[in-house]
Amino acid sequence: MAEIVNLNKARKAKARTEDAAAAAANRAKHGRTKAEKANDARAEARRKALLDGAKREE
Repeated sequence: MAEIVNLNKARKAKARTEDAAAAAANRAKHGRTKAEKANDARAEARRKALLDGAKREE
């Protein structure tokens, strides 16, 4: 005899796995590492320091 399958649970489980796969693809496509974020923050701080150093006194 065949195993009884709840179609709603099967449908929802399939949707969850598809969503997880899409999320993993988005993380790979758009995600940045902690080192990349830190490097950008250092560059921004360096840029601001350069601009503040070139300001004229009023």
